[in-house]
Amino acid sequence: MTQSPHIVIVDDEAPAREMVGDYLKMHGFGVTLCDGGKSLRSVIETRVPDLVVLDLNMPEEDGLSIIRDLKSRINVPVIMLTATASPIDRVVGLELGADDYIAKPCELRELMARIRSVLRRSTPAKAPGAPGATTAAAKKEQLVRFGTKWLDLEAQALRDDEGNEHPLTASEFGLLKVFAANPKRVLSRERLLELANARDAEAFDRAVDLRIMRIRRKIEIDPTKPAVIRTIRGGGYLFSPTGDKG
Repeated sequence: MTQSPHIVIVDDEAPAREMVGDYLKMHGFGVTLCDGGKSLRSVIETRVPDLVVLDLNMPEEDGLSIIRDLKSRINVPVIMLTATASPIDRVVGLELGADDYIAKPCELRELMARIRSVLRRSTPAKAPGAPGATTAAAKKEQLVRFGTKWLDLEAQALRDDEGNEHPLTASEFGLLKVFAANPKRVLSRERLLELANARDAEAFDRAVDLRIMRIRRKIEIDPTKPAVIRTIRGGGYLFSPTGDKG
């Protein structure tokens, strides 16, 4: 039997976190409630959750600091809850590794849909058929060379030639997956957002540039002179599998 995803709700307002927690429990999720960064850290020391729903505006420790600390410890998907309309906080949160955001007070059905969407993107797809049925050829098709690294599409992991894994956020994997499916094609920011199933282009448009900057640091021989994911002036970005200029 498949275990239900475990969601941690972090909000300093007890009624808000309890309302969200009760709703998710009602729909089959496992839930842990936290009142801030300290209690969240205590939870992840004993069990890594499948996803964190995090309020950005908390008096003791703001959500952006918590995201930064959390992402330095574990690679867990994060959905930000924000009561402010400031796109700066959203973009900074996305740059720090958050996967989505939703405004407070939130529509609970929308929050649950976002949670399911992020979980789908961050959970490796199970291969059909019996264990061991995957052929070597099929497995090879799941590996895409990105500069100094290999992207494993099935495991949703980025590895070097020695097999060491390099952390990827769900949103970074989403962009790499789009590039892998569209080699040597110029993709505008709008097209990247569309293919990566990102919503709200206004907030995510700038975040595309920031994420690609982060990806380049992981895959390019010289990130200041990118040859694998190139910027096409006036066009967008182009994935060149061989890292050439052709």
